[in-house]
Amino acid sequence: MWGPQADPTIRTRRVGIREALRRFWPLTHGDRRWILLVCLSAIVAALAETVAILLFAQLTDHALQKGSVDAFWQPAGLWLGVAVVGAVVGYLGNSLAAWTAERFVMRLRARTFAHLQVLPPHFFQRNRRGDLVERMTGDVDAIEAMVVTGLVQLAAAAFGIVFYAGAALLMRWDLALVTFILAPVFWFATTRFTSRVKEVSRRERAADGAITSVVEEGLVNVVLTQAYNRQHDEEQRLDRQARKWFRASVTSARLNQLYTEVVELLETLCVLTIIGLGAWEISAGRMTLGQLLAFAAFIGYLYPPIRSLGQLGLTATEATAGAERLLEILDARPAVSDPPPSLVAPPHHHRALGEVEARHVDFHYPGSPADALVLRDLSFSAVPGQLLVITGPSGAGKSTLAALLLRFYDPDSGSVRLDDVPVDHLPLAHVRRNITLLPQDTLVLHDTVEENIASGRVHSRATHHEVVRAAQAADADGFISALPDGYQTVIAPGTARLSGGQLQRVAIARAVLRDAPVLVLDEPTTGLDVLATQRILTPLRRLAEGRTTIVITHDLDLAAEADHILVLDRGRLVESGTHAQLLGHHGLYTRLFLAQTPARGYAGDPNLNPNPNPNPNPSRAPAPISGNGAAPPWVPGGA
Repeated sequence: MWGPQADPTIRTRRVGIREALRRFWPLTHGDRRWILLVCLSAIVAALAETVAILLFAQLTDHALQKGSVDAFWQPAGLWLGVAVVGAVVGYLGNSLAAWTAERFVMRLRARTFAHLQVLPPHFFQRNRRGDLVERMTGDVDAIEAMVVTGLVQLAAAAFGIVFYAGAALLMRWDLALVTFILAPVFWFATTRFTSRVKEVSRRERAADGAITSVVEEGLVNVVLTQAYNRQHDEEQRLDRQARKWFRASVTSARLNQLYTEVVELLETLCVLTIIGLGAWEISAGRMTLGQLLAFAAFIGYLYPPIRSLGQLGLTATEATAGAERLLEILDARPAVSDPPPSLVAPPHHHRALGEVEARHVDFHYPGSPADALVLRDLSFSAVPGQLLVITGPSGAGKSTLAALLLRFYDPDSGSVRLDDVPVDHLPLAHVRRNITLLPQDTLVLHDTVEENIASGRVHSRATHHEVVRAAQAADADGFISALPDGYQTVIAPGTARLSGGQLQRVAIARAVLRDAPVLVLDEPTTGLDVLATQRILTPLRRLAEGRTTIVITHDLDLAAEADHILVLDRGRLVESGTHAQLLGHHGLYTRLFLAQTPARGYAGDPNLNPNPNPNPNPSRAPAPISGNGAAPPWVPGGA
């Protein structure tokens, strides 16, 4: 709704593993004792495996090789006991690891989503929603795989290597050293794959976001797609992005599989080396069969943790691609924030009086050139009970003014004031609690009608009776009650259950329940036909009564009897006055008025009317009203 539309999308910067851990590790606060417990369970499980292998060697030498049943029971019983302990600890540890990992994912998603809520409107205009959704899902999962799961896997692999390598060294240090010579080969293989995997993962993540964006845009614009026979074009858009994802995904799978196969070949070489040396030692009487099998088992158990460490390096490399994309969101700065305590001006009243003023406001959107001002030296004021209409050609800066009133942005110079206090000296919550915005696009939550209306009140829960009263004031109770489930009917953005005018009345009911002293209407009749417009005018009058009401509109029928009209052009205030005064100036307002209704002209000034009939459509003539709570400023014939 606001801001430049052609700004470039956000660009990711390169992030290393160390920075990614530094930025996301604080989110484990509160769960670190559980992570430590998971790591301890991994240590116990590795220790149990070590003991089991030693018991297996004893069982082989004393029971199997000698054929003694009596020698079987004691090591077998100990082995079973160790296996039970290992299984219980493994189950509890893995369950706790999954619980901890998902808590981290929830926390990171919540933090990212909360940060998105405070970013300015132009951020979302520069970035595709589908890609932002992918960053909050797939990229968050990738980061968790490094920060929590990766840490646990690192501890398990490290202690597994210590236990298995230590046991092998104690058993036969000379043979162990021979097999350890191949360990650096594993590390070399990992480093050779790391950089390539990171680049492919980055492309895969970006392609995932592009696919989500194309699907989301296609679903939102499905009516346009069908009306223009663009089904094939949309399929081609998806196919292009899917092919990018396919190439990156297949390349990633090939690299990971190649790494796995190389490591398995190295492990096979190690096992064959151990068997050959063991056969030599057995033939020389320096080693028993049980010792050989145990030694081979230790070496066999040793290489999976080494491989896991290498794979963990690849996982961390892939995760940094997700970290780069997520940090781009988290590093985006809000356009505004609460003022520091030293500058906070205590509000005069918990509920503002509603006096609004702008003083010499200049403003340009972030990311645009400093001299590309959208508003230039703009000043005006409005008081409770007054209807102020702001109009002008498209691109004049009208909707930008609404963004400044709600403090989505701060002016470059000058000030916007509420009750004579600059809004940047007031808490954000106070400013927005006292201003109700009805935007051009009716905002609907995917929830029940009652929850959509009740969402207008933030700090206390609205009762069903209060919701119904608000709906009645908005002339919405009749059609809501006629819905299949009444107020419990679920609606959603783009819903077909309600017409545009009905959705607008739901939004009006929400504003009635909010009960803020300042009301900002941004193009309230856009997209509505004459009958729908007339149906919302009466509830709008009830909503505006006694409030400071600012209407941003192209529809000059709404401006005809306003208390005051501001005409903007290229960010400047070029005219101001009442409807009659502005028509008398024969300036921009007059041209806009006649261009909108060329057949009607203006009955008060025949010189403006090229048609001899001054009012061929009396049903749309402005009503004689005042802005002091009498007949509504925009309702033909009063109520």
